[in-house]
Amino acid sequence: MVVSNPQPKAESPRAAARRRKASGVVVPHSPRWFQRLGAWLVFALVRTVSATLRYRWIDRSGYFDHDVPGPAIYCVWHNRLALCLVEYFGYVKKRNQTPGMAALVSASKDGAFLAGVLECFGVHPVRGSSSRRGPQALLELTSWAEQGYDLAITPDGPRGPRYVVQEGAIGLAQITGFPIIPASYHLSWKIQAKSWDRFQIPLPLSRCEMVLGKAVRVPRDASDPQREVLRLELERTLKEISRD
Repeated sequence: MVVSNPQPKAESPRAAARRRKASGVVVPHSPRWFQRLGAWLVFALVRTVSATLRYRWIDRSGYFDHDVPGPAIYCVWHNRLALCLVEYFGYVKKRNQTPGMAALVSASKDGAFLAGVLECFGVHPVRGSSSRRGPQALLELTSWAEQGYDLAITPDGPRGPRYVVQEGAIGLAQITGFPIIPASYHLSWKIQAKSWDRFQIPLPLSRCEMVLGKAVRVPRDASDPQREVLRLELERTLKEISRD
């Protein structure tokens, strides 16, 4: 009589997550059904409100003066996430030939909601931060860069301090060779949340000044002192184009 080996019991998603956590691999929170519903509602609200705004576009980057500008890393403060994709699709995407964008999002539960919003816009979320899943996220971003995608990062997110550029954006630019384009906007009418970043919520019919700052380029052989100089330059530029 031949006794066959029993088939292994299928592992539940929760058990698999526990196993990966025990192995040291950080598993980002996936959007739940209610987060996806909320993300779609936020997407619809942003599209509706943004259609009522009166725009003025200011491009100081110098990056789109060429025929084929190519991919770049777009940096925007955490409190200006509400309209950053309106700025990207309304101005940047009309002037470059990249296949799309990949954006760094926190691996936390709050990040799962934001990831859902990005997916509604057609942006690929990459989950990670300086404190959680940083190396894995850097590899994923580099992979998207190799495919010619634009990249996006909030240099003071996800926990702040507000208006302080962390090292991640400079390191990403050094690895990919992409220029960093600072992006921001100013709203005449808005609500500011009482969060750490004073998140800005646009109000209908507001005047909106969309600004792209001077591109920052990081040499692949940049030393630590050079990287710090460029980090401060990026921080200064973002502050200059971000009137509160």
